[in-house]
Amino acid sequence: MSPITTRTLLSFAAAAALSVLASHGALAQKKYDTGATDTEIRIGNVEAYSGPASAYGIIGKTEEAYFKMINDQGGINGRRINFISYDDGYSPPKTVEQVRKLIESDEVFLVFNALGTPTQTAVQKYHNAKRVPQLFLATGASKWNDPKEFPWTMGFQPSYRVEARIFAKYILKEKPNAKIAIFYANDDFGKDYVLGIKEVLGDKAKTMIVAEESYETTEPSIDSHIVKLKGTGADVFVNISTPKFAAQAIKKIAELEWKPMHVMTDVSISIGAVMKPAGLEASEGVLSAGYLKDPSDPQWKDDEGMKKFMAFIEKYMPGANISDANLAYGYAAAQTLVQTLTQCGDNLTRDNVMKQAASLKDYAPDTLIPGIKVNTGPNDFAPIEQLKMMQFKGGKWDLFGDIISADVGG
Repeated sequence: MSPITTRTLLSFAAAAALSVLASHGALAQKKYDTGATDTEIRIGNVEAYSGPASAYGIIGKTEEAYFKMINDQGGINGRRINFISYDDGYSPPKTVEQVRKLIESDEVFLVFNALGTPTQTAVQKYHNAKRVPQLFLATGASKWNDPKEFPWTMGFQPSYRVEARIFAKYILKEKPNAKIAIFYANDDFGKDYVLGIKEVLGDKAKTMIVAEESYETTEPSIDSHIVKLKGTGADVFVNISTPKFAAQAIKKIAELEWKPMHVMTDVSISIGAVMKPAGLEASEGVLSAGYLKDPSDPQWKDDEGMKKFMAFIEKYMPGANISDANLAYGYAAAQTLVQTLTQCGDNLTRDNVMKQAASLKDYAPDTLIPGIKVNTGPNDFAPIEQLKMMQFKGGKWDLFGDIISADVGG
């Protein structure tokens, strides 16, 4: 063998060795946990497609459509999203069953934007024991912001307590001698609001709150509760109920010709799911606080984020009722998850997804009110902590005042 041939072979061998090392290096950079591969990320979800909270079912449908759009665009870093969503009927025992199925049988990477305070409470310890992210929950309970005790659980929307504190501040300013009747769901969702209101009212709570009336989500009608509350002589009605019951309350208050200042949770501000069924005239003047743009409101027609949202609806959810706020919500949540997974790069471990979810800085999904942004940190698992007051007038929500930031812990 000539010296030239030997040298040539040696250089080929060196190049081949370098190539092998390089490919091993590339492989080493990719890290996967169960549910993630080179081609796919399996995302689990449970939704109330049936039962007392079925008005929220459209959230899951919106997210499914959003992920289809992302897949059509090439996926996340080349990986398709496989979105597996089950109905739990807003029933905690069913939630336990469905979440176990997602984690143990479907082997999802994480569970995303699962709905409901009582339902998600039922699986919180299980998620954390299994170390499977319970990410961007569709519930505003303040307890999801507890990274020390529950490092695998994170909420999404502003917490109920934050909103309640903002409502209480507004009531104190506008009606310092108010007689307040609080109507609330008898669960963590409702109790969080009551706590938030009392935190701000302080010693005045004893004199200002003239009634606290709770309801069960299994009740077919809450009319008798509203009749009872009217009888207290309250001039402020704080309505802490899910869409079906919020609509019933608005309707009954109008029938009784009771005219208190009506402050209603952001959970139930959907024009399509609440205000129209209750009656637009009956809904006139209701107050709330928001963080989402209303796609049916012409004030956003030239907004860049809204243009993207409307293009998405036109292509992936044609005929959808854009006056339903749940569409804008599902879109914002899905967009935030895509941002988080994009930040993960090729390190698709459950540890890293929680790290990235806790590293969102001034992120602005297309459907959030301008100025309201997603911010998280290792000790801050509350992505949205800002709101703007609004009033229902002439068939739409009118925003007023400044964006209010609230400290969840306080």
